[in-house]
Amino acid sequence: MKSMQRIWFLALLCWLALSGAAASAAVDDEGWTPTPPRLSYLDGEVSHWRPGAEEWASARANLPLAEGDALYTGNDANLEVQFGPRSFVRADEYTQLSLMAQDERRIQFKVAGGLASFDLRSLDVGDTVEVSTPNAIFVIAHPGYYRVEVGERATHFITRRGGEATVTTADGRTLAIYPSEDIVITAGDPVQVATYAAPEPDAWDRWNDERSDRVGESMSARYLPPGVYGAEELDYYGHWRVVPTYGSVWIPYGVTVGWVPYSTGYWVWDPYYTWTWVDDAPWGWAPFHYGRWVYIDGYWAWAPGPVIRRPVYSPALVAFLIHGGDVSVRVGLPGLWWVALSWGEPVIPWWGPAHYRGRPWWGGWGGPRIVNNVVIRQTTTVNVSDIRFHNATLPRSIVTVPADRFGRERVRATVENRYRHTEFAPVRGELPVKPTRTSLYGGAPKAAPPPRELSTRPVVSTRTPREPTPPLQDAIPRARQAVPESRYVVPPARRTPDTQVAPRPPFGAEAGPERTPQPRPPRYQEVRTPAAPAAGTAVRDQATVREQATERREVRPAPPPAPVREQPTERRAASPAPRTAPPAATPPARDAAPQRGQVNEDRGARPLPGQPANQTYRGRAERDGRGQR
Repeated sequence: MKSMQRIWFLALLCWLALSGAAASAAVDDEGWTPTPPRLSYLDGEVSHWRPGAEEWASARANLPLAEGDALYTGNDANLEVQFGPRSFVRADEYTQLSLMAQDERRIQFKVAGGLASFDLRSLDVGDTVEVSTPNAIFVIAHPGYYRVEVGERATHFITRRGGEATVTTADGRTLAIYPSEDIVITAGDPVQVATYAAPEPDAWDRWNDERSDRVGESMSARYLPPGVYGAEELDYYGHWRVVPTYGSVWIPYGVTVGWVPYSTGYWVWDPYYTWTWVDDAPWGWAPFHYGRWVYIDGYWAWAPGPVIRRPVYSPALVAFLIHGGDVSVRVGLPGLWWVALSWGEPVIPWWGPAHYRGRPWWGGWGGPRIVNNVVIRQTTTVNVSDIRFHNATLPRSIVTVPADRFGRERVRATVENRYRHTEFAPVRGELPVKPTRTSLYGGAPKAAPPPRELSTRPVVSTRTPREPTPPLQDAIPRARQAVPESRYVVPPARRTPDTQVAPRPPFGAEAGPERTPQPRPPRYQEVRTPAAPAAGTAVRDQATVREQATERREVRPAPPPAPVREQPTERRAASPAPRTAPPAATPPARDAAPQRGQVNEDRGARPLPGQPANQTYRGRAERDGRGQR
């Protein structure tokens, strides 16, 4: 008996593996389908703008970003965008971050001003991340930690954790950036370039590390392919259970009685995927763009299916339904219905090329393929009009909204109880609802736009930005836009011989008129970090530590040290000098290189889920008594 069970179990594993391989092969045949970057975290007032809109709107978590989208963080706000399994970009307050382009092996962001960090724990060989700024473009091709600070005239680019990059200035010079360096690009004719040692990590950098560590420590990641975003959120908002029929399933905590999938959120118009679901739940990314929903013992559970090599993102895994037959002959559509797909059921795409829409598709699904409760082979022809969806037979599972409100406001879904499930037919191909400008945000409220001088700043790019995708142009006519399109500076081609190497400024020196750094001590080239105190040596305070670091790291004479205040907590170090103090000998941090040897401890760490509420990320208003930079 035990031997038969082993044979059955091995046969099941082989079948699941072959099914996953077949699904992956089918995905490869379809070509590359982009996974949009995910707005995975935001705190404070964050504004969002999408091409075609006339005003900025309030951003909401789990929003899929499209090319041309711009985000702006207000006072004491920040955000996080995930664009890879372990790749993130985070923006501090008063920062404008935009997604310029996304290709199969390249993604390009724009930082017009402010502070942003790119934390890349993994990066496939051949993939690149480009960061466009007003004076230069930085190309990242290696894992590491990269910090970008864009001021009015100067841009700092700092590499850590073995990060390497290449910079191309606005006048066409290309230089290599080595690990643990601080490259300062200053506007001018020509553009001035200076190189320094990277300063010590501050509280902002440590907070970035803590956020990224959550991904590596996620327990839910073992149940999902590595390409599925948001696995770490599942750890805090639900639990996993093994069911014989479906394998590992995830059950959310805290959902209300009568809740059904795809009932709390909103539909938004995406330039590539057209109608896309954005769920209100903080865990609402993976369960609504991958896998299937099943009903077990009176509760809903999310079944990701067998782990496959290459998951495929979908704007929503639902079946759209129409009451009363063929949607193509209906006039004055009263409403639109949808239901979550169940185990193994195909999605009928309403996005993509014309030949792709309307036909059953199992892209990214590694489990069995089921139509009308029958497992089918990959070569079987399926008649779309005859498909009946299992979840539609369950009570209170079909959701509906009036057609004139679809995509224009948050879903105030109504569970359908007027008609029988047999009276519905699936919508074939494009949905019978046209978008409006409100659909670009799903009815989100208005938000404060960034300063005009920030949103219109030209940035450096090696490519001319693409026009909006044809579906967006056709669906939403052009009109006056709230943010004029920024200019893009394409660096001129270098007219130097191929054998000539672009000059690199000496380490720690520049030709700029504003600063004349002193020569570094000869020993600095060999030792790049402050020496640790010898055994038995007493260190009096942090000011002494900074003085020891300054002996090896200072570029120029440092100003008199600020008075050391009493430290209330371990996270708060010596506060900087008050704003009323005499001006320092150097320009502000975002317009010139920071003083070496000074550790910026002006930020605490944001609490992770489960941490005490008193461990907060202190804003600048609390730090210096004013809400100004």
